[in-house]
Amino acid sequence: METQLLQVFRTVARSGSITAAARQLRFTQSAVSRQIAALETDLGVRVFDRLPRGVALTEQGRVLLPHAEAILDRLATAQQSLDDLHRLDAGRLRVGAFPTAVAALVPRALASFRSAYPHVALSLIEGLTPGLLDRLTAGAADVVVVSSSPAGPIGGGHVDLHHLLDERLLVAVSRGHRLARRRVVRLAELAEDAFVVGSANAEDTLLRASLPSGFQPRIDIVAAEWTGKLGCVAAGLGVALVPALAMRGTPADIALLRLHADDESVRRVFAATVAGRAVPPAVTRFLTHLREAAHGFGDDPRG
Repeated sequence: METQLLQVFRTVARSGSITAAARQLRFTQSAVSRQIAALETDLGVRVFDRLPRGVALTEQGRVLLPHAEAILDRLATAQQSLDDLHRLDAGRLRVGAFPTAVAALVPRALASFRSAYPHVALSLIEGLTPGLLDRLTAGAADVVVVSSSPAGPIGGGHVDLHHLLDERLLVAVSRGHRLARRRVVRLAELAEDAFVVGSANAEDTLLRASLPSGFQPRIDIVAAEWTGKLGCVAAGLGVALVPALAMRGTPADIALLRLHADDESVRRVFAATVAGRAVPPAVTRFLTHLREAAHGFGDDPRG
């Protein structure tokens, strides 16, 4: 049964007249009569008695009317919900991001998105790239911000990657360091310095991706959190490689130096969505906010 037949039936029942219903629906009177006849044929019952002036519901029509109204109201509610999602007057957005992207990039994008679409429920998941991709493909996140890896391509072809920026690694040194007044340094100039790292295991990946072949940094101190790592650098206990996204500004007791182009490592940062799946309107709009937030990070690595 076509829902339009129910719409015509309800309009005729409320107006008590095929002529009046035709005016409301902007149909011809004969078109309304044909659709009522088609409905009666589908149901196998007569729903209206034709009177000299107007129509009246039969007993079968009186039974049908509340069901028709419920069906049409439910469809209208469903359409309204879909319209709300399209306009982002409702819905949710679940974002995942690796830790340094949570320092500034993703919060900036979330803040501008929330300002534009305050009725969308937001949530943020922090994690490492492999785990974030697992959550994305399992349906536990709508979009994730991930970074390139020396281990191979991101996502193995199961995700669509939206390039956001190329992030440089900076060298953090104490203000009293011999190179603190320099803007650009060579790694060879840091050969005698100890490197402060975040994890003896996880840092191997960062160092492999960041340091040229043959450069062997001396590691004396492992500090898991950035606060501790930068505190050790500020105290002069060593230097550290710092992702530009992790730094919202230069701490007063630390100098951030650029690596020479021949030594510089660039980490590519992407937003990832699941390949082959429709992208929800909230994700499409959020990608725009992410790109706007990312603008400038690639040119000024200190954000």
